[in-house]
Amino acid sequence: MLKGFFKVPKAINEPVKNYTPNSPEKEAVLAAYKKMWNTKIEVPLYIGKEEIRTGNTKNITPPHDHKHIVGNYHLAEKTHIESAIANALESRQAWANMAWEQRAAIFLKAAELIAGPYRARINAATMIGQSKNIHQAEIDASCELIDFLRFNVEFMTQIYADQPTSDSAIWNRVEYRPLEGFVYAITPFNFTAIAANLPASAAMMGNVVVWKPSDSQVFSAKIIIEIFKEAGLPDGVINVVFGDAAMITDTILASRDFAGLHFTGSTHVFKELWKQIGNNIHHYKTYPRIVGETGGKDFVMVHPSANVKQAVTGIIRGAFEFQGQKCSAASRVYIPQSLWSPIKEQLTTDIKSMKMGSPEDFGNFITAVIHEGSFDKLASYIDRAKKDSDAEIIIGGNYDKSIGYFIEPTVILTTNPKYVTMETELFGPVLTIFVYEDTKWLETLELIDQTSEYALTGAIFSQDRYAIEEATVKLQNASGNLYINDKPTGAVVGQQPFGGARASGTNDKAGSAMNLLRWASPRTIKEVFVSPEDYRYPFLGE
Repeated sequence: MLKGFFKVPKAINEPVKNYTPNSPEKEAVLAAYKKMWNTKIEVPLYIGKEEIRTGNTKNITPPHDHKHIVGNYHLAEKTHIESAIANALESRQAWANMAWEQRAAIFLKAAELIAGPYRARINAATMIGQSKNIHQAEIDASCELIDFLRFNVEFMTQIYADQPTSDSAIWNRVEYRPLEGFVYAITPFNFTAIAANLPASAAMMGNVVVWKPSDSQVFSAKIIIEIFKEAGLPDGVINVVFGDAAMITDTILASRDFAGLHFTGSTHVFKELWKQIGNNIHHYKTYPRIVGETGGKDFVMVHPSANVKQAVTGIIRGAFEFQGQKCSAASRVYIPQSLWSPIKEQLTTDIKSMKMGSPEDFGNFITAVIHEGSFDKLASYIDRAKKDSDAEIIIGGNYDKSIGYFIEPTVILTTNPKYVTMETELFGPVLTIFVYEDTKWLETLELIDQTSEYALTGAIFSQDRYAIEEATVKLQNASGNLYINDKPTGAVVGQQPFGGARASGTNDKAGSAMNLLRWASPRTIKEVFVSPEDYRYPFLGE
């Protein structure tokens, strides 16, 4: 699996389309949206070459109009999961033995299909099924997914080209083999790109996969499957199942051939999976790779020297884009007393200017949260803040689920830096602010580091380079991705490899070669051209 004489196209980040009024891309995505809204789809299980319809189905409903049904998907039984594992293992040898450049061609073609004929469809599916506005759908389902596929091919060639030193008598080389067994990919609702990348990155390195998408992302998952099939992905390489998460996981982790977990989701679920894998460790053929990106309680730290408008824009975009449903979303903000008045004024003006509603209306910045469970959880914390003496809702605070799961962008001001919404991940459009005394800059940095169990992303706004350096050093363990004078969201593949530590995951950096290395099992080969014929070394004498 060496690079050989092949060169792949240089990976370039996909440009973001603007979807301005009357633009061709806007008309195309609206046409796709209307067609998909009015055409009910059926999503089967994809196991080997079969599309299996079990007859046991669940409806797919848009979060912003939960009474409208856009399709249904079939639920697996245990026998289907066992079949998916068997099909993956049956496909493994041919897929693992395929020349790397042939695998690369499949995923490069998938990227071009998304960039061209599938762009409007995958964006529209993400808008309908996950309630993303067009900009959020574009940067996720199109641009980031294209970037993952293109850059991962480039990273793969770099990995294969990394070879040890040899000399005239010895040739040393390394094979980057796939894992011995299959990979289990569990993906979240909030990013179509992540949903595709978790199975695709492992498959690109020659692994076979059983993929369980989130129930709340099935609508766009179907488009991903169609793209991979059209790109030429062989049957059985990525098998797709839906259904009871506990049953699926128990069946997969009971297999002796389970070789790796690629996960994005909640911290609690990831810890339980880790424990379950540990309990089964004596059963497995090999030590499974465990790669996970989980939650965050992401901070914005504003220094007294910060530009007010820049800080407010970073806070709003970081906290409220996609309704705060990003693991990197800003949810706790620290503002100096000297800037609180102008920041509060600008924050209030900007948030009150936001429109909320269906993503089909391009004037809406805010749409719905993903499902009723999320809505109810968020509403409960908002209600609590209305009652607590150490918290005050200063912006928003209203919610309504009669049509869709709509929650206003809400800002809580607290006098308690350890208030519950400063520590608990809410995954919604709820932001909590603590105002600190300007003289307590260093103490507040310590506070940020000590407040959360998570360490995913964070942002610093400052025009003072000494302060930036102080924060960068003090907060070195508080986030895996740190942003200076920018919002804490929006990591770009190939530019800001993404991932955090502590309770936020294994920090294996999606969007870099580091993540792909986790799906390879290297074998070192040493070949001696003229072998010794006498066991005696010179120190023994004659």
